[in-house]
Amino acid sequence: MLNWIYEVAGHAWGPLRLFDSFFFLAATGFAVSALATWVALPKLWARLPMDRGRAFAVDADKSVGKPISAGLIFVTIFCIAAALFVPLTARPLLTLPFILAAMVVGYLDDRRGGFTEYQLAVMDLVIALGAAMVVYGLKPTAIWLPGWRDAVVLAPWLATLIATGVIWLAINATNCSDGVDGVSGSLSATAMMLLGGLLYAVLGNEQVVRHLHIPFVREGANWAIMAFLMVGCLAGYLWYNAPPSQVLMGDAGSRPIGLMIGMLVVATNNPLFLALVASMLLLNGATGLVKVALMRFLGLKVLGGVRFPLHDHCRKELGWSNSQVLVRFMLVHLGVSALLVILALKLR
Repeated sequence: MLNWIYEVAGHAWGPLRLFDSFFFLAATGFAVSALATWVALPKLWARLPMDRGRAFAVDADKSVGKPISAGLIFVTIFCIAAALFVPLTARPLLTLPFILAAMVVGYLDDRRGGFTEYQLAVMDLVIALGAAMVVYGLKPTAIWLPGWRDAVVLAPWLATLIATGVIWLAINATNCSDGVDGVSGSLSATAMMLLGGLLYAVLGNEQVVRHLHIPFVREGANWAIMAFLMVGCLAGYLWYNAPPSQVLMGDAGSRPIGLMIGMLVVATNNPLFLALVASMLLLNGATGLVKVALMRFLGLKVLGGVRFPLHDHCRKELGWSNSQVLVRFMLVHLGVSALLVILALKLR
């Protein structure tokens, strides 16, 4: 919307040129989203459902009675901010219906708790497929991989299939990582900041990608704005979710956040970036999914002495406090992600 104002009236008043700056839109959008979330949450969380605890989760009783589904508030703020700060012609705006759908599915599950694992998996798959089709536009896609100099062009069906898998995994890994005050939000925000920076300064810069022999992402700057808007919302939310938390994001927050991470990874044209920038999210959440799938469908029992999500193992078996889990997970996440991203960009 702001970019449209520049196009209509920018010639009449010089300062409106700021609305044509992707950097200004991303930075201002971050600040506005954070402030709006910070103001709105305490005013509205009394209307949210209350947490009823989770079976088998460590210290689940400490969350009972707290407002849950804060994602219903900050994801709505994100969608409004996206319509305001992202150029109206940008393709990433077409993914907003899927973000809202993920939010609604999560909210219904928070409120009712009536969906089975398989029902949620199917709904996530449908949302992931729709988002993948929008991001890649059902066109041949050139992807790049570390250690492989030339880009690999994938057929539309194969690119969409891979993108769907990446997005589905991101949704569920992020959802499974939610359970310790501040952890899921902090890890997710860090991952999106890395992805947003890459899409804006590296993958969306023609000179840089030419030097690195990486496919150019034409919508890179627009995806970066989307990333920083969501990070702003998470910043406002984390103010109240820092240990000890006052409000919880619930599935209404974790599912659309995971969806956003997955779409940003797909937009980089490198599916391996999910492991590079979301290493702790995968280690914390997705490893449990693999363990359960192997046991349930193949009868294989692996990592029997490890409790998943991994944050429960750290609290139950290692005696870590919630604050220790948050700080240590973040340290590992930042160190591993920074190293792997640098290696991925240079080892071509």
